[in-house]
Amino acid sequence: MSTFHAVEVVGVRVEMPSNQPIVLLKQIDGIRYLPIWVGSVEASAIAFAQQGILPPRPMTHDLMVTILEELGATLLAVHLTELRDGVFYAELKIRTNAGESNLSARPSDAIALALRTGSPIFATEDLFAQAGIEIPDAADDEVEKFREFLEEINPEDFLG
Repeated sequence: MSTFHAVEVVGVRVEMPSNQPIVLLKQIDGIRYLPIWVGSVEASAIAFAQQGILPPRPMTHDLMVTILEELGATLLAVHLTELRDGVFYAELKIRTNAGESNLSARPSDAIALALRTGSPIFATEDLFAQAGIEIPDAADDEVEKFREFLEEINPEDFLG
């Protein structure tokens, strides 16, 4: 069984020149970062949740949270589990009246749900070994620049 590390969402940005959205996660107890490429809709959903924006009509992830609540289910955690053939995989750890379940999910959807429910996000050591990037504390300037960039964009920027 793999070791899990708690991560936090640094934010979402568009990677150039591919124009592909990327979500950047940081290992809470370390100096490693995990970049995950996501779709435009999911990038928008993550950015909305980070900025506390509630659209006039619920987005898909808002609806999923409502469904969980109505069914008496709780999202305990999100586990980012592996990278296989260039594709990231995740699991939703959910508790219901019947017990606990693990549901396969795309990491982007899982992250959007975790942000909306305040649930913790974890990534495996194996995933960090495969796709993690070490950014020592001396590189905090780069992370701060990334955060400043995030403050200047709107979730609508990701909508095609």
